[in-house]
Amino acid sequence: MNFPRIRSKQIILSVLAAGVAIGVSVRVFGGDAPGMVAPKQATFQVKNEFKVQAPKGAKTVRMWFAIPQEDAASVVRDLRVTADFPVQYFRDDWGNRVGYAEVSAPGEGPITVREEFALTRTEIRNTIDPAKTRPLTEQERAALFAYLQPTTHVIINDQIKSLSASIVGGETNPILAARKIYDWTLLNVDYWVKDPDHLKASSVGSTEYCLTKKTGNCTDFHSLFASLAIAAGIPTRMIYGSLLKPTLNGMQVDGSYHCWIQFFAPNYGWIPLDVSLANIYGKEFPLTEKNKKLVELTTATGYRGFDASKVDYYFGNLDERRVTWSMGRDLIMQPPQNDGPVNALVKIYVEVDGKQSTDWTREFTYAEVAK
Repeated sequence: MNFPRIRSKQIILSVLAAGVAIGVSVRVFGGDAPGMVAPKQATFQVKNEFKVQAPKGAKTVRMWFAIPQEDAASVVRDLRVTADFPVQYFRDDWGNRVGYAEVSAPGEGPITVREEFALTRTEIRNTIDPAKTRPLTEQERAALFAYLQPTTHVIINDQIKSLSASIVGGETNPILAARKIYDWTLLNVDYWVKDPDHLKASSVGSTEYCLTKKTGNCTDFHSLFASLAIAAGIPTRMIYGSLLKPTLNGMQVDGSYHCWIQFFAPNYGWIPLDVSLANIYGKEFPLTEKNKKLVELTTATGYRGFDASKVDYYFGNLDERRVTWSMGRDLIMQPPQNDGPVNALVKIYVEVDGKQSTDWTREFTYAEVAK
């Protein structure tokens, strides 16, 4: 497994991360402008609890766990981490703030880490005019070099380059080119929850899987989008978080995770999109006894049937019901892990005596706070 290239522009790119403004918006493409719309906002109390089981005779357990990231749309308050051992905080090579703990000679029973915090999330609404951007300069490409590179599961090969070129068709405007890739992905891939008897997701979030099977989960969708966008010269990064779904509000179950994309366009900065949710809301499919619960739990705001407006909405806009855990893939932790790059930090990464362990559970629960 290859380690990612060093991200020497991290400080510059951290500043660029603020490029997605939270303002007011109309629909991105097409339709009648309904006027200026104030972004929605929601506040939640969130609890994330990890239980790690160490095998008998283990000498050292090391844990790197996701904590909420503050960004242009998120305000995190009163973060409290409870554990029976010291917890430290570091940043990985993508700049994510990560909790870290190390337990020597663990006894019987689970090792528990609990984090609680308050989150106020604001909807991201953007008015995007493709005429106001332009192709990247060579200086911008150099500064954004890290976001033009493949990773282990976001591949760039001759097939991807050829497909990307056929989709983009020579378009050099990054917004118009990204929209073409977005539309192609929406039309040619189906979220696995629509037909769980026949469609499955990959276990890692894979461009190759999504392209071959024409299905997958959010990470499969966005891995394929990222590959096609990078092949077209569009800087792209993947954001991992969780959707704060109304249907799971206050329920003691694991709320799982979700991911989405940001791509860079000059004069705008980082623009978000979520083609996997656009696929759920904006592409018609039969609702059955087998898929309706899965479909509902996959959405951000609740599923009430086909809604074509969501296709435009999720290109440039993001709902307020989500928390951000991390950015990027093939992560190198601090202090460094021993067992190769971390595919993505969605929940927790654990090593027991220098080898990755998946013998852990996570319970992610939340309750919306009334205004």
